[in-house]
Amino acid sequence: MHTKKVLLVKYGELSLRKGNRKLFEHALLDTIRANLKPLNNEHLRVSREQGRFLIEDTSGDLDTASVLPLIRRIFGIAGFCHAVKTTMRNIDDLCEVANDFFAAQIAEAQSGFEGTRGYLHVPPEKRGVAPGFEGTRDHLHVPPENDLALPASRECSATHTCPRQKGASPPEKRGFAPLASFKVETKRSDKNYPLTSTEVSAEIGAKILTSAEKAGTNLKVDVHTPDITLWVEIRNDVYFYITGERGEGGLPYGLSGKGVLLLSGGFDSPVAGYLAARRGVEIVAVYFHSPPFVSERAADKVKDIASQLAKYTSRVKLCVLPFTETQVFLKENTPHEKLTIFLKRAMLHIASRLADRERALCLITGDAVGQVASQTIHSLAAVESAAAFPVLRPLAASDKQEIMDTAKRIGTYEISARPYEDCCTVFVARHPENKPNFRAIERMESRIFAELSPIMDNALNNAEFFDII
Repeated sequence: MHTKKVLLVKYGELSLRKGNRKLFEHALLDTIRANLKPLNNEHLRVSREQGRFLIEDTSGDLDTASVLPLIRRIFGIAGFCHAVKTTMRNIDDLCEVANDFFAAQIAEAQSGFEGTRGYLHVPPEKRGVAPGFEGTRDHLHVPPENDLALPASRECSATHTCPRQKGASPPEKRGFAPLASFKVETKRSDKNYPLTSTEVSAEIGAKILTSAEKAGTNLKVDVHTPDITLWVEIRNDVYFYITGERGEGGLPYGLSGKGVLLLSGGFDSPVAGYLAARRGVEIVAVYFHSPPFVSERAADKVKDIASQLAKYTSRVKLCVLPFTETQVFLKENTPHEKLTIFLKRAMLHIASRLADRERALCLITGDAVGQVASQTIHSLAAVESAAAFPVLRPLAASDKQEIMDTAKRIGTYEISARPYEDCCTVFVARHPENKPNFRAIERMESRIFAELSPIMDNALNNAEFFDII
């Protein structure tokens, strides 16, 4: 087959790696292949090329609709480009392929929207430019179809107001960007190709302009700030693509080591776990459960949060740890205003012991500096010395709105919003001390530690483990 649809998978900062770059690339390649196994397609092929991966069907066009859902959330991928691959080399043939592909993208971008001829539909959530997609001022996800001119009889989309309806907004206010200019950018890795990159771009650009004029589309070339850029890559084969769908970015999951995530039912810790996992940290989550002070639904909520995180990591090991006895002991043996600090220290003590058993290298918390009394710098210092491992705080400099926005994006917000309190909420001090002296806290804890330590060991020994897939 001379020409077929394929998917280019781009990775971001992995390309900046030097000596261990191949390690990261092969880990990401293995993950993509593993995620695509459920398709049971013997013709599906994933290969590594210069600076990206290529996913194709050796029997013909790739069914991207079935492929993308399985790999969209893989950490380490910067983005996806819907592309066409051709074995043709003659410039006239390449101009035809490029023109058909470009026209198909524009038609699909406009499809379903009356009164928007000459506009590109740009959904609000996709108006930023994904890393690795240079020259795309607007961000589009558009599988190909077939024409520059939009048929006048096309139905209006149910989710948008037809301009013929009373009170309809102009296209610019309905998420459309005027399509007035374009640019062709060619990368010629094959230096034996008879034309230069500039000459290839000029030939293809001329073909697109001619077709646009015939279709009655007012389109011009703008090499500086185009509305849309057609990319051409000449390698062993030739590829054409325009824009792509943004990936999760980050590093391949698990390549940065393992960490124990202190996971509650709130908004913050799931986001912290996601951000740590995005940097390649394998997650073992621990939830401190306090029956009968909290219901089993609180534990179910945390399991659902772990399931949502597993959509990005493939699986999460969850430890549900009975914490009631520890909490009651601390409530009876510490000053009330310092109770929150001692509870958090106990959690870090237990999480450190769990990390030792799991051969983890760090602890991960959802602390954000200054968000509550237990997260002031003084409180964080008073808590941290209880940890036997480094404590990562991915949200340390984030404000609450940023955390909520991320929670909504990754799908944990609705779960965390369920009205089931966790142990931290139930046992929080009414007037917690916000500037504790960590030396004084350590001295107070040392007096009760001989009694406290076996209680914490007992909690860990009676924990339940779940493999969340």
